Amino acid sequence: MGEKHIEQKLVKAVKAAGGMAPKFISPGLAGMPDRLVLLPKGKMAFVEVKSPGMKPRPLQIKRHRMLRHLGFKVYVLDDATEIKKVLAEVMSDGVHTT
Repeated sequence: MGEKHIEQKLVKAVKAAGGMAPKFISPGLAGMPDRLVLLPKGKMAFVEVKSPGMKPRPLQIKRHRMLRHLGFKVYVLDDATEIKKVLAEVMSDGVHTT
């Protein structure tokens, strides 16, 4: 299952949860995560989608760190079976570990 397929499954799961997952494009600020995950009750996170086993590039890691420092949840998703867990964590008020 490639990155595109995982991304499609994420978008579908977010919609099923009553939210939306727009593609995040940030001209002038490379390395930002692929998707915004916007869920009911004002819950949101950034998701970087990767092919199975692939890791974020150094610039992406820097951006993820920056966003987390600002208090946002950031996930790296390389396995479609983790989507349900990610969405549950976004909906919770707890701190994430991914």
